[in-house]
Amino acid sequence: MDKTKTISLGQGQGPRAEKMILEANRYGQWVVLQNCHVAVSWMGELERICSDTSLAEAAHADYRLWCTSYPSSVFPVSVLQNSVKMTNEPPKGLKANMQRSFNSDPLVRDKFFTNAFIFMESANKCWLRGVFALVFFHAVVQERREFGPLGWNIPYEFSEADLKISLLQLKMFISQSHTIPFRGHVYLTGECNYGGRVTDDKDRRLILSLLNMLYNPNTIDVENYALSQSGEYRVPQNPTRTNALEYIAEFPLSPHPEVYGLHENADINRNNKETNSLIQGVLKTQTELMASAKASGAAEGVKVDPVFQICKDILARMPESFDLAEISQKYPVIYTNSMNTVLRQELIRFNRLLDYIRKSLVNVMKAIQGQIAMIPELERTHQSMVVGKLPADWLKKSYPSLKPLGSYVNDFLARLDFFQNWINNGEPNVYWMSGFYFTQSFMTGVLQNYSRRNRFQIDMIKIDFEITKWEAETDRPAKLGAYIRGLFLEGCRWNRKIQCIDESHQKILFDTIPVTLLIPALLTLDGPKALTTKDGRNIYECPVYKTSERRGVLSTTGHSTNFVMYMDIPCTKTQMHWINRGAASLCQLDD
Repeated sequence: MDKTKTISLGQGQGPRAEKMILEANRYGQWVVLQNCHVAVSWMGELERICSDTSLAEAAHADYRLWCTSYPSSVFPVSVLQNSVKMTNEPPKGLKANMQRSFNSDPLVRDKFFTNAFIFMESANKCWLRGVFALVFFHAVVQERREFGPLGWNIPYEFSEADLKISLLQLKMFISQSHTIPFRGHVYLTGECNYGGRVTDDKDRRLILSLLNMLYNPNTIDVENYALSQSGEYRVPQNPTRTNALEYIAEFPLSPHPEVYGLHENADINRNNKETNSLIQGVLKTQTELMASAKASGAAEGVKVDPVFQICKDILARMPESFDLAEISQKYPVIYTNSMNTVLRQELIRFNRLLDYIRKSLVNVMKAIQGQIAMIPELERTHQSMVVGKLPADWLKKSYPSLKPLGSYVNDFLARLDFFQNWINNGEPNVYWMSGFYFTQSFMTGVLQNYSRRNRFQIDMIKIDFEITKWEAETDRPAKLGAYIRGLFLEGCRWNRKIQCIDESHQKILFDTIPVTLLIPALLTLDGPKALTTKDGRNIYECPVYKTSERRGVLSTTGHSTNFVMYMDIPCTKTQMHWINRGAASLCQLDD
């Protein structure tokens, strides 16, 4: 009888798994339940089986139950607490990652790797160098996750299986033609094997950029082909498994971010990400302890609870809601000016948020005084305010924001003030892009005004961008289109001398974009989009996001809800360089 029995959980596999466990419990066998995170409905039954005392008392001494699962909220906590736990995570660092790949199946097998094409010189050269480049690429795409949104908008779980299928396809291609059809293999690797996990189109653009940089005909034809801009990392001349491991052993433990295509400032982002994760864990524990400590008398709570005063101070700063009836008379909805419609829609949204925040603050104060019950929603709000964090329930009703509570309130009031000035003084000369609740509505308003005045179809209009030399304001409105301000660059900076994007200064993570002119224009249908400016400089299609998180809910357009638009910006280096840098524009910062 086999000592170990394995079953992959899924639909209809629960009864079979239970039968295996009961038999193993009786006869001293081992049972391996794979993919427990998939069998959501059966996890309750697993908890019942594991807590059955009669089974435990009758269990054979050699009986063992193994469960494999991705991190999952449905896995029974009691089973987890009473188990010996082991985790399998990819190694951190380029060096450790590549060493693991070369020491894992299938590269660990000489028949598959080192001796595969040993008697065919040209094929062997393509094979060995191609394998090294793919392993290097695999390590790069995994390590970029450590840099947060600069690395990937969404932190994908690329696995050894992605590398394995890419290697098998490479071997198949070389076996058939003794060379590498890069166009076909890059498509399979970037669009299918790795790209099959990618849901964000900006990340898809990035993975293809990295792959084309690291895996191309020069990888094979150029001796010691450089895999990084500095030339510190290269493709060895004869990268057999032994030679490759010896070369990798010389890699530094903490490589410079440039090996991943990033600027050195990316190290600061990575350290901030790790620090914030640690602090958030500590704050979560602290708020729970403080909440239990404050569960005393209501009257005493008012005296010692700082949240009461915080609520009182915020309420005192909140203005009255906008009078929509009066504003509709002053700025009526008319065909020739879509900005009146944009203004009205924005004020409706801000009124709704303003009323919710005001009501929430009042209820928290009443709950602290003991006038009403501290329901879960108010308790969550209270706990967030204790540590200066924006309450999650506010955020559900709000525009996207990663700011702490104090900064959020200041930003919210600044937005209300922007629209109040618009109401009092008419349309501004320069629109504050960051101040809109729904940024896309403003962009649509600009397009609609141009479309209606010139009687063009709106889907035949694009927006061109011209970054001016004004830093914040101008004394006249735009003759065509609209001026905007309030955008920031991350991963690069705006070089005011040569009027194009350039490498960031050391230790300066963000740069303010000067006033920018949005220029509506007709789409050209006579050829592909221009990749250079009129004066011959390259163009970078810079994505614009609402927050530095960059990720959001994927919409039907294929873009995330955090994405606003692409902004064509002149640059001296190639677009691939800035894609790898993770360069993007943000409507607001986190502080």
